[in-house]
Amino acid sequence: MKVAAPLARHKQLIVKHLQDEVLIYDFDRDKAHCLNQTAAQVWQACDGKRDVAELREFVGKETGQAVPEEVIWLALDQLKKFHLMESVPDKPARFSGMTRRELVRRIGLVAIGLPVVLSITAPTAQAQASGLPPGACCGNPSQCASRNCAQNPTCIGTPAPSTKACA
Repeated sequence: MKVAAPLARHKQLIVKHLQDEVLIYDFDRDKAHCLNQTAAQVWQACDGKRDVAELREFVGKETGQAVPEEVIWLALDQLKKFHLMESVPDKPARFSGMTRRELVRRIGLVAIGLPVVLSITAPTAQAQASGLPPGACCGNPSQCASRNCAQNPTCIGTPAPSTKACA
């Protein structure tokens, strides 16, 4: 199915609008993303109705500057890479494999900021818990909430791989 207009994803996301950027937390992937102003404008304008040319016009009006088509495609690539899009049209061949460095070479330095999406993986709640699960024996101090295996001489359960036996 050929997609004519990009559509941003909104399900399972928490979106926080700040002055010059948008922060997005993706529940499906436990990732946090920070979109700079250019990337945020493109993402917010992707309503499934505007094609790339209309996105270019929209971002141009928002910034008050002409926006090269390459900037829109770069933003769409990044948003797609971080799973923030439901659908993105196929990129024209002349833009395939385009990197930020190549984009700067093609269009030169422009006043509009290049789209940037920064992403980090957020630990799950389970991964943030300290110590081993109840009943497990520690094999080294980093596994114990007390940081001292000797303080719990009577562990119950199966020994950790590096311990000889549980008391």
